[in-house]
Amino acid sequence: MLNVDAVGRSVESVGYQWSATDVMRYALAVGAGAGDATEELEFTTENTDGVSLRVLPTFGALVAQQSGRRPDIGPVPPGMALHAEQAMTLHGPLPTEGTTRTTATISHIFDKISGALVITDIEVTDATTEAPLVSVRSGVFIRGAGGFGGERGPAAAWQRPGRPPDTMVRYATGKNQALLYRLTGDRNPLHSDPSLARAAGQERPILHGMCTYGFAGRALLHTLCGSDPARFVSMSGRFTAPVLPGQELSVRIWADGDEAMFQVLSEAGAIVLDHGTCSFRP
Repeated sequence: MLNVDAVGRSVESVGYQWSATDVMRYALAVGAGAGDATEELEFTTENTDGVSLRVLPTFGALVAQQSGRRPDIGPVPPGMALHAEQAMTLHGPLPTEGTTRTTATISHIFDKISGALVITDIEVTDATTEAPLVSVRSGVFIRGAGGFGGERGPAAAWQRPGRPPDTMVRYATGKNQALLYRLTGDRNPLHSDPSLARAAGQERPILHGMCTYGFAGRALLHTLCGSDPARFVSMSGRFTAPVLPGQELSVRIWADGDEAMFQVLSEAGAIVLDHGTCSFRP
Protein backbone atom coordinates (compact mmCIF):
# COMPACT_ATOMS: atom_id res chain seq x y z
CA MET A 1 0.00 0.00 0.00
CA LEU A 2 1.27 3.47 -0.89
CA ASN A 3 2.59 5.42 2.08
CA VAL A 4 0.85 8.78 1.62
CA ASP A 5 2.39 9.98 4.89
CA ALA A 6 5.68 10.27 2.97
CA VAL A 7 4.58 13.70 1.68
CA GLY A 8 6.93 16.32 3.10
CA ARG A 9 9.67 13.86 3.97
CA SER A 10 13.21 14.43 2.67
CA VAL A 11 16.35 12.37 2.27
CA GLU A 12 19.85 13.81 1.81
CA SER A 13 22.55 12.00 -0.14
CA VAL A 14 26.18 12.66 -1.01
CA GLY A 15 28.49 10.97 -3.42
CA TYR A 16 27.26 10.77 -7.02
CA GLN A 17 30.30 11.51 -9.17
CA TRP A 18 30.62 12.12 -12.87
CA SER A 19 33.50 12.74 -15.23
CA ALA A 20 34.08 13.97 -18.77
CA THR A 21 33.55 10.39 -19.94
CA ASP A 22 30.05 10.35 -18.42
CA VAL A 23 29.26 13.69 -20.06
CA MET A 24 30.29 12.42 -23.50
CA ARG A 25 28.56 9.07 -23.02
CA TYR A 26 25.32 10.88 -22.17
CA ALA A 27 25.59 13.10 -25.26
CA LEU A 28 25.99 10.07 -27.51
CA ALA A 29 23.11 8.32 -25.73
CA VAL A 30 20.72 11.16 -26.64
CA GLY A 31 21.81 11.27 -30.26
CA ALA A 32 24.57 13.90 -30.39
CA GLY A 33 26.72 13.37 -33.47
CA ALA A 34 24.54 10.58 -34.84
CA GLY A 35 23.63 12.47 -38.01
CA ASP A 36 27.13 13.84 -38.59
CA ALA A 37 29.99 12.88 -36.27
CA THR A 38 31.76 16.19 -36.98
CA GLU A 39 28.85 18.16 -35.50
CA GLU A 40 28.24 18.74 -31.75
CA LEU A 41 31.91 17.97 -31.03
CA GLU A 42 31.77 20.31 -28.02
CA PHE A 43 29.49 17.72 -26.37
CA THR A 44 31.03 14.47 -27.69
CA THR A 45 34.82 15.04 -27.53
CA GLU A 46 37.33 16.40 -25.03
CA ASN A 47 40.41 16.77 -27.25
CA THR A 48 39.27 18.40 -30.50
CA ASP A 49 41.49 21.26 -31.60
CA GLY A 50 39.91 24.60 -30.69
CA VAL A 51 36.87 22.95 -29.05
CA SER A 52 36.23 22.73 -25.30
CA LEU A 53 33.97 20.05 -23.85
CA ARG A 54 30.58 21.32 -22.69
CA VAL A 55 27.65 19.59 -20.99
CA LEU A 56 24.20 19.14 -22.51
CA PRO A 57 21.68 20.86 -20.20
CA THR A 58 19.48 17.77 -19.80
CA PHE A 59 22.42 15.96 -18.21
CA GLY A 60 21.26 17.82 -15.10
CA ALA A 61 18.10 15.72 -14.96
CA LEU A 62 20.20 12.56 -15.21
CA VAL A 63 22.47 13.74 -12.40
CA ALA A 64 19.43 14.27 -10.17
CA GLN A 65 17.97 10.90 -11.14
CA GLN A 66 21.18 9.06 -10.28
CA SER A 67 22.03 11.08 -7.15
CA GLY A 68 21.06 8.94 -4.23
CA ARG A 69 18.03 7.79 -2.33
CA ARG A 70 14.40 8.95 -2.22
CA PRO A 71 11.95 8.93 0.71
CA ASP A 72 10.21 5.59 1.10
CA ILE A 73 6.68 5.52 -0.33
CA GLY A 74 6.12 1.82 0.31
CA PRO A 75 6.47 -1.21 -1.98
CA VAL A 76 5.69 -0.69 -5.68
CA PRO A 77 5.03 -3.89 -7.70
CA PRO A 78 7.32 -4.36 -10.72
CA GLY A 79 6.03 -2.73 -13.89
CA MET A 80 3.45 -0.56 -12.09
CA ALA A 81 5.49 2.68 -11.98
CA LEU A 82 5.55 4.89 -15.08
CA HIS A 83 7.61 8.04 -15.50
CA ALA A 84 4.90 10.64 -16.11
CA GLU A 85 6.51 14.08 -16.11
CA GLN A 86 9.87 15.78 -15.75
CA ALA A 87 10.97 19.34 -15.12
CA MET A 88 14.33 20.94 -14.37
CA THR A 89 15.82 24.39 -13.76
CA LEU A 90 19.54 24.90 -14.16
CA HIS A 91 21.43 27.38 -11.98
CA GLY A 92 24.19 27.75 -14.56
CA PRO A 93 26.17 25.61 -17.01
CA LEU A 94 27.01 22.20 -15.55
CA PRO A 95 30.68 21.35 -14.95
CA THR A 96 32.26 18.51 -16.91
CA GLU A 97 33.05 16.68 -13.68
CA GLY A 98 31.76 16.86 -10.14
CA THR A 99 30.31 15.28 -7.03
CA THR A 100 26.79 16.00 -5.84
CA ARG A 101 24.91 16.59 -2.64
CA THR A 102 21.17 16.13 -3.06
CA THR A 103 18.01 16.64 -1.07
CA ALA A 104 15.01 14.70 -2.36
CA THR A 105 11.55 15.57 -1.00
CA ILE A 106 8.18 13.97 -1.69
CA SER A 107 6.21 17.15 -2.29
CA HIS A 108 2.85 15.67 -3.39
CA ILE A 109 1.01 12.40 -3.86
CA PHE A 110 -2.04 13.06 -6.01
CA ASP A 111 -4.98 10.67 -6.20
CA LYS A 112 -5.76 10.04 -9.87
CA ILE A 113 -8.25 7.26 -8.97
CA SER A 114 -6.74 4.74 -11.42
CA GLY A 115 -3.37 5.39 -9.87
CA ALA A 116 -1.31 7.80 -7.81
CA LEU A 117 1.00 10.53 -9.10
CA VAL A 118 4.04 10.88 -6.83
CA ILE A 119 5.93 14.17 -7.20
CA THR A 120 9.52 14.34 -6.00
CA ASP A 121 11.51 17.58 -5.83
CA ILE A 122 15.29 17.22 -5.92
CA GLU A 123 17.80 19.96 -5.16
CA VAL A 124 21.29 19.17 -6.42
CA THR A 125 24.36 21.09 -5.22
CA ASP A 126 28.09 20.70 -5.72
CA ALA A 127 29.36 18.69 -2.75
CA THR A 128 32.63 20.64 -2.66
CA THR A 129 31.58 24.24 -3.27
CA GLU A 130 27.93 23.91 -2.14
CA ALA A 131 26.93 25.87 -5.25
CA PRO A 132 23.43 24.98 -6.53
CA LEU A 133 23.54 23.04 -9.79
CA VAL A 134 20.00 22.03 -10.76
CA SER A 135 16.49 21.84 -9.32
CA VAL A 136 14.44 18.91 -10.60
CA ARG A 137 10.81 17.85 -10.28
CA SER A 138 9.89 14.33 -11.29
CA GLY A 139 6.43 12.75 -11.44
CA VAL A 140 5.90 8.99 -11.32
CA PHE A 141 2.46 7.47 -11.93
CA ILE A 142 1.85 4.28 -9.96
CA ARG A 143 -0.92 2.23 -11.51
CA GLY A 144 -3.50 0.79 -9.14
CA ALA A 145 -2.42 2.95 -6.21
CA GLY A 146 -5.21 5.53 -6.43
CA GLY A 147 -8.60 5.77 -4.77
CA PHE A 148 -7.26 6.73 -1.33
CA GLY A 149 -9.25 9.96 -1.14
CA GLY A 150 -6.43 12.39 -1.74
CA GLU A 151 -6.27 15.57 -3.84
CA ARG A 152 -6.57 15.10 -7.61
CA GLY A 153 -3.94 17.74 -8.32
CA PRO A 154 -4.10 20.93 -10.40
CA ALA A 155 -5.61 20.97 -13.87
CA ALA A 156 -3.18 21.44 -16.74
CA ALA A 157 -2.91 25.06 -17.90
CA TRP A 158 -0.83 24.27 -21.00
CA GLN A 159 -2.46 24.92 -24.38
CA ARG A 160 -0.85 24.40 -27.75
CA PRO A 161 -0.54 27.69 -29.69
CA GLY A 162 -3.09 28.18 -32.46
CA ARG A 163 -0.44 28.59 -35.16
CA PRO A 164 1.99 26.28 -36.94
CA PRO A 165 5.25 25.62 -35.09
CA ASP A 166 7.97 28.21 -35.56
CA THR A 167 10.50 25.40 -35.92
CA MET A 168 10.33 21.65 -36.51
CA VAL A 169 13.43 19.59 -35.70
CA ARG A 170 13.62 15.95 -36.77
CA TYR A 171 15.99 13.43 -35.23
CA ALA A 172 16.38 9.76 -36.10
CA THR A 173 16.85 7.40 -33.17
CA GLY A 174 18.97 4.30 -33.57
CA LYS A 175 17.59 0.80 -33.18
CA ASN A 176 20.15 0.40 -30.38
CA GLN A 177 19.30 3.77 -28.79
CA ALA A 178 17.87 2.26 -25.59
CA LEU A 179 20.94 0.04 -25.24
CA LEU A 180 23.12 3.14 -25.49
CA TYR A 181 21.01 5.12 -23.04
CA ARG A 182 21.02 2.39 -20.38
CA LEU A 183 24.79 2.89 -20.13
CA THR A 184 24.08 6.26 -18.49
CA GLY A 185 22.83 4.36 -15.43
CA ASP A 186 19.15 3.53 -16.05
CA ARG A 187 19.21 -0.27 -16.32
CA ASN A 188 15.44 -0.80 -16.23
CA PRO A 189 15.02 -4.05 -18.25
CA LEU A 190 11.81 -2.71 -19.81
CA HIS A 191 14.17 -0.99 -22.24
CA SER A 192 16.28 -4.05 -23.08
CA ASP A 193 14.50 -7.32 -22.20
CA PRO A 194 12.06 -8.45 -24.96
CA SER A 195 10.13 -10.81 -22.66
CA LEU A 196 9.59 -8.12 -20.02
CA ALA A 197 8.54 -5.62 -22.68
CA ARG A 198 5.94 -8.09 -24.03
CA ALA A 199 4.65 -8.70 -20.51
CA ALA A 200 4.17 -4.92 -20.21
CA GLY A 201 2.14 -4.87 -23.45
CA GLN A 202 4.88 -3.61 -25.79
CA GLU A 203 5.91 -5.35 -28.99
CA ARG A 204 9.58 -4.87 -28.08
CA PRO A 205 11.69 -2.88 -25.60
CA ILE A 206 10.82 0.83 -25.60
CA LEU A 207 13.02 3.89 -25.41
CA HIS A 208 13.60 5.52 -22.03
CA GLY A 209 11.38 8.56 -21.58
CA MET A 210 14.43 10.44 -20.35
CA CYS A 211 16.20 9.62 -23.62
CA THR A 212 13.33 11.26 -25.54
CA TYR A 213 13.63 14.16 -23.08
CA GLY A 214 17.32 14.45 -23.96
CA PHE A 215 16.63 14.48 -27.71
CA ALA A 216 14.08 17.26 -27.15
CA GLY A 217 16.58 19.17 -25.02
CA ARG A 218 19.14 19.06 -27.85
CA ALA A 219 16.58 20.46 -30.30
CA LEU A 220 15.70 23.27 -27.88
CA LEU A 221 19.36 24.03 -27.15
CA HIS A 222 20.35 24.34 -30.80
CA THR A 223 17.17 26.13 -31.93
CA LEU A 224 16.63 28.59 -29.08
CA CYS A 225 20.03 29.00 -27.44
CA GLY A 226 22.45 29.01 -30.35
CA SER A 227 23.86 25.73 -28.96
CA ASP A 228 25.10 27.59 -25.84
CA PRO A 229 24.28 25.72 -22.58
CA ALA A 230 24.79 28.96 -20.60
CA ARG A 231 21.60 30.32 -22.19
CA PHE A 232 19.46 27.28 -21.31
CA VAL A 233 17.43 27.85 -18.11
CA SER A 234 14.57 25.37 -17.72
CA MET A 235 12.59 22.62 -19.42
CA SER A 236 9.52 20.55 -18.54
CA GLY A 237 7.22 18.05 -20.21
CA ARG A 238 4.84 15.13 -19.78
CA PHE A 239 5.44 11.66 -21.16
CA THR A 240 2.31 10.58 -23.02
CA ALA A 241 3.20 7.61 -25.27
CA PRO A 242 6.08 5.16 -25.74
CA VAL A 243 8.76 5.44 -28.42
CA LEU A 244 10.31 2.43 -30.11
CA PRO A 245 14.04 2.66 -30.78
CA GLY A 246 14.61 3.38 -34.47
CA GLN A 247 11.62 5.72 -34.79
CA GLU A 248 12.11 9.31 -35.91
CA LEU A 249 11.26 12.05 -33.41
CA SER A 250 9.85 15.40 -34.48
CA VAL A 251 10.17 18.32 -32.07
CA ARG A 252 7.63 21.12 -32.67
CA ILE A 253 8.72 24.42 -31.13
CA TRP A 254 6.73 27.64 -30.61
CA ALA A 255 8.91 30.52 -29.35
CA ASP A 256 7.70 33.66 -27.60
CA GLY A 257 10.41 36.00 -26.31
CA ASP A 258 12.61 34.09 -23.88
CA GLU A 259 10.12 31.26 -23.44
CA ALA A 260 8.92 28.46 -25.69
CA MET A 261 6.41 25.63 -25.84
CA PHE A 262 7.08 22.31 -27.51
CA GLN A 263 5.76 18.85 -28.31
CA VAL A 264 7.58 15.72 -29.46
CA LEU A 265 5.90 13.37 -31.95
CA SER A 266 6.88 9.89 -33.08
CA GLU A 267 7.05 9.09 -36.79
CA ALA A 268 3.60 7.48 -36.45
CA GLY A 269 2.23 10.90 -35.45
CA ALA A 270 1.66 10.10 -31.77
CA ILE A 271 2.49 12.82 -29.27
CA VAL A 272 5.10 11.21 -27.00
CA LEU A 273 6.19 14.25 -24.97
CA ASP A 274 3.52 16.89 -24.36
CA HIS A 275 2.92 20.10 -22.40
CA GLY A 276 6.50 21.08 -23.10
CA THR A 277 7.89 24.38 -21.83
CA CYS A 278 11.36 25.88 -22.03
CA SER A 279 12.89 29.14 -20.84
CA PHE A 280 16.21 30.56 -21.99
CA ARG A 281 18.40 33.64 -21.87
CA PRO A 282 18.25 35.86 -24.98
